[in-house]
Amino acid sequence: MNKQIKTYEDLLNEKQRLEVLVQVQKQVIHYDIQEIKEKLIPVTNTLEVIKKFVTKDTTNLLLTIGSDLAINTIVKQFILSRAGWLTRTIIPYFLKNYSSHFVAEQKDKWLDKLKNWLGYKNGKEHKEDSYVARDKD
Repeated sequence: MNKQIKTYEDLLNEKQRLEVLVQVQKQVIHYDIQEIKEKLIPVTNTLEVIKKFVTKDTTNLLLTIGSDLAINTIVKQFILSRAGWLTRTIIPYFLKNYSSHFVAEQKDKWLDKLKNWLGYKNGKEHKEDSYVARDKD
C-alpha cells in the first residue's frame, strides 16, 4: 500500500479493506484445498485397496474364518500346490486379508439373499397367503 494513513477514518477504511482481502484469501485457499482433494482421489482409492490387502477386517469373525479356510483349501492346496514356499505363503496372506474386507462389505446382501431363498421375511417364516383367497370364495 502506497497510501499513507493520516486520519482515523483512513485507518478504519484500511482495516475494512484488509478484512475483505483476508476473506477473499481464505476462500481462495479453501477452493485450492478442495481442488487438491479432488486430484488426490485416485491416490486415496489406491491406498484404500492396498490397505485392504495388508490389513484384515476382524468384525465378522465367523465369516472371516470361513473365507480363510476356503482360501487355504482352494488356493494353497490346489492352485499353488506346485509353487515355492514363499509364493504359497504370501499370496494366501494377501487373499485372506482382502477377502475379509470383501466379506464384511457383502455380508448384509448375502444374508438377505439367503433369507429370501429360505423363505424368511422380517425374521419370521414367510408362508403364502393362498388359504385366505380360498376362504373368500
